[in-house]
Amino acid sequence: MALCLWLIMVVPVCCWGQGPVDTGESGVFQPQSALSDMEFASVSSYRGPGNTDPRPNNKLPILLWWSSNLFPHFPGDTERVDCARSSCLVTSNCKVQLYRRTASIIFYGTDFRAYEAPLPRLAHQTWALFHEESPMNNYLLSHSVGIRLFNYTATFRRESDYPLTLQWLPSLDYLLKAPAVPLQEKNRWRRAGLAPVLYIQSHCDVPSDRDRYVQELMKYIEIDSYGKCLNNKPLPDYLEDTSTATGEDRRFMSFVGHYKFHLALENGLCPDYMTEKLWRPMHQGCVPIYRGSSSVADWLPNSHPAILIDEFHSSRDLAEFIKTLDQDDVKYSRYLEYKTPSKITNLRLLEGLENREWGVNDMSKPNYLNGFECFVCSRENERLAAVKVHRKNPKRNPLPQPKMANSSHMGCPLPSPGYGPVESIDPNDGWLQMWPQDYWQSLDQAEGLESLVRHNVSDPSLLWQHIQSIAVRRARGR
Repeated sequence: MALCLWLIMVVPVCCWGQGPVDTGESGVFQPQSALSDMEFASVSSYRGPGNTDPRPNNKLPILLWWSSNLFPHFPGDTERVDCARSSCLVTSNCKVQLYRRTASIIFYGTDFRAYEAPLPRLAHQTWALFHEESPMNNYLLSHSVGIRLFNYTATFRRESDYPLTLQWLPSLDYLLKAPAVPLQEKNRWRRAGLAPVLYIQSHCDVPSDRDRYVQELMKYIEIDSYGKCLNNKPLPDYLEDTSTATGEDRRFMSFVGHYKFHLALENGLCPDYMTEKLWRPMHQGCVPIYRGSSSVADWLPNSHPAILIDEFHSSRDLAEFIKTLDQDDVKYSRYLEYKTPSKITNLRLLEGLENREWGVNDMSKPNYLNGFECFVCSRENERLAAVKVHRKNPKRNPLPQPKMANSSHMGCPLPSPGYGPVESIDPNDGWLQMWPQDYWQSLDQAEGLESLVRHNVSDPSLLWQHIQSIAVRRARGR
């Protein structure tokens, strides 16, 4: 009876409902047989030439995708991947968590929860983090104690092991495409009553507190707001509300392309976090009024393709600047010079697009999920080979030290008000009660999980007890 209870305690959430894993020699993680089917078209795009790994499946290291919502293979829950330099078995079946051959566990950052972590953390396993989404999805990862739990990372930060910084920019041609609506037609729509500035957002109450800033800016310049946030104008009947969609519906894109300026405010503020809110207006030939990544200038095609909110002393100053550009076609057109290839002068951007090994809608390259999977596979095969050499001659070959992520791999700051000092905000304000508290509560959970790992605890439900113990020690000044 005690054994049954222990098994129930350690079975991770993502395992419920999954069948047993065959661990016999003849049936260990057999590869899918229908690799010629359409759903396996992506396999050949990341199978590296020159991989001569002769090992059978039952000799390969296993990579476990921990999130039940993310597994870059279909159908089935297990696949052999033959990467450029080595091979691995990958699976989403969490029953293999405690296997000795399970070398690494890959987590999806949005789904990572301290109270569901796979404990105990085994000494022979590494943890890998894939997190391409907003920092608001999991602030635990923005604290040093949280990100240091991982050995490999793929995030939007350029410092991560497998950077996804330009994930929302499909290609250079995407930027070079001619403006969807000529400037003369935009001016005609302006004379017909269209506001100079577009705001279309339906995800309100976010960490960046963007609505508070937009509301202040509205005092000084006309803004057409179509989304659920600060709405002052209805979308045309023929358009569905795609205001927060990342897709590019043709009729929707045509409609928003008539505006000269787009308010492009990310939902979270963090270095290198840039989404379609920046790149899509530029694709359309509109000028983004941007706030988000503090390092955005490092990635822009030249020195003047966007208006950066944080370069202005006040919202009134920004409004006056926009009005000046709106009335001067020559100055406005200068913001669209990047549509000419010779005017794209940022080598970091050009090299970033050219050298990234993953592609966006590019079947000649792996997608970034398969790419990161192969990155982890290669690193784990290298690590395991070094461990094997060490065991043969420990004196001559020291044990390889585990790699550890650091705050530069995520490290997003405490959310701050979109406008004005935090002291000026009503204590009952919804943003104030939600996001700063979420940020600090995430630190508590990160510290609690680190404590569970350090003490080799098997039961993640003890997280809250460890958080309380840490709080008591902190209160006592220890």
